[in-house]
Amino acid sequence: MVDPLTLRRLGFRAIFAGLSVLILFILILPFHTASNPMSTPDLLVLLAFAWVLRRPDYVPVLLVAAVILMSDILFMRPLGLWTALVVAALEFLRGRGHLSSELPFPVEWALVAATLTAISAANVLVLAVFMVPQPPFTAILMQVFVSVAVYPLVVAFSAFVVGVRPPAPSEREGLRA
Repeated sequence: MVDPLTLRRLGFRAIFAGLSVLILFILILPFHTASNPMSTPDLLVLLAFAWVLRRPDYVPVLLVAAVILMSDILFMRPLGLWTALVVAALEFLRGRGHLSSELPFPVEWALVAATLTAISAANVLVLAVFMVPQPPFTAILMQVFVSVAVYPLVVAFSAFVVGVRPPAPSEREGLRA
């Protein structure tokens, strides 16, 4: 028989993968037929950040890397650059996950905002060094701003709809073992 904790982890990993595929599917639908000045948030990254700060065991790095690499392929971005930046940011946040459970939400929100801003700036910088055509800088800033603004909604969805909450103190001891 499978251990209930392992089964729960696998279930939430499957939910994360399913939500990621659903987000990618919705993003590739041809809804954007006219030029739309409204920027869309990077929901895949926000979902990964929200989950890794609450339950790092539900979001393995290879799963996130595969999902973000698939988005690189689908959206025809330079292969692996955004994936590498997101994985680095995810591991940065994973290392601070135990601290964020004790901090108030605005501090977590600021940490995610700073991390998202840093990886977006690094992406712009690397693309500029290699002279890769990019969208206007204001569009990139707008996407970061919209993503940061939507983060509380992603956290609320993750916590109240999906059920991804920080572990109880008794569970934390079991996770460290």
